[in-house]
Amino acid sequence: MAYISVLKLILSVYCFFTLFILCSTAPELCNFPAIFNFGDSNSDTGGFSAALFSLPPPYGQTFFHMPAGRYSDGRLIIDFIAESLNLPHLQAYLDSLESNFTHGANFATSASTIRLPNRVLPCGSGFSPFYLNVQYGQFHQFKSRADFIRTRGDIFGSLLPREEDYLRALYTFDIGQNDLGEGFFRNKTIKQVYASIPDIINQFTVDVTNIYWVGARSFWIHNTGPVGCLPYILTTFKTAGKDSAGCAKAYNEVAKYFNLKLKEAIGQLRKELPSSAFTYVDVYSVKYSLFTHPKKYGFELPLVACCGYGGKYNYNNEVTCGYTLKMKNGSEIVVGACEKPWKRVNWDGIHYTEAANKFVFNKISTGAFSDPPRPLKQSCFNPS
Repeated sequence: MAYISVLKLILSVYCFFTLFILCSTAPELCNFPAIFNFGDSNSDTGGFSAALFSLPPPYGQTFFHMPAGRYSDGRLIIDFIAESLNLPHLQAYLDSLESNFTHGANFATSASTIRLPNRVLPCGSGFSPFYLNVQYGQFHQFKSRADFIRTRGDIFGSLLPREEDYLRALYTFDIGQNDLGEGFFRNKTIKQVYASIPDIINQFTVDVTNIYWVGARSFWIHNTGPVGCLPYILTTFKTAGKDSAGCAKAYNEVAKYFNLKLKEAIGQLRKELPSSAFTYVDVYSVKYSLFTHPKKYGFELPLVACCGYGGKYNYNNEVTCGYTLKMKNGSEIVVGACEKPWKRVNWDGIHYTEAANKFVFNKISTGAFSDPPRPLKQSCFNPS
């Protein structure tokens, strides 16, 4: 009996110290006081709507119950990131109405590119004037003006981040899809678009480095998704060869090459900027799984837009989601949404539904699709 008692004591002590060691060596959770986001329509929370063209209903119908500047029926991945960190949804830097930037700002706008685009809106079918280098400039100005405003000690200073928050903030990036799209829709060959990617990535690294020198240390960078699975590509390039999921294979291969070069560039940035934490996030793989196994995850018709009109993919570039189609007989049809957006992957032919965005966030936030494989809440730079 004495032997058994001693053995139990030894085991208890062993378990206690094992638990103590595990707890003491477990990575601490980050305390991100703010988020600064850079990107395109995949993470635009109202910048494009404030600066250029506002969105009509049924955008925003699922969560906000009205258009909220987001190219979806509800929340975006960046919204779920903010919620998971117990931060409010990011407000657009370009939105001057009732804006509170205490916990960061969003510089992303729809149709933004990394490089200066060939054609800029509102002229024709151009891209956003707020490409990544401009977003960097806006961030730099935001920080400089915020520092000045805080010194005045008035109410406006309370609506801005604290000086120490910039080093501790999370810096998120989701951009690059439109650089590929610009090539595709300018009638470049697939080979020419491939050839443009190194220069696109080089410009990305320049802008990220500049943002680092303004004060960024913790970077969470999304790669680009499977563009060949989106209705606007499938409708425009009807003769493109399809893979087993029905996606335009060549266009997805371009996206994968972009992602390869992006990952290599982030690896180089880690070497050049050692006082930082760079996390490369493979959203491509998660998004592509929605097209290869939709039923497994509770989705249906992944290649068909929920809000659109006409054709195999319910998409028409001339009459997009929320706008009015005039029929030959004089009647009008408002392009509306499908009955069950929560079961659909694609919202308007280009962007994802809230349900799909939530699915992607739940997968990537665990770190299972990240390099290095760390969860979102452990992706901060720790100087110690």
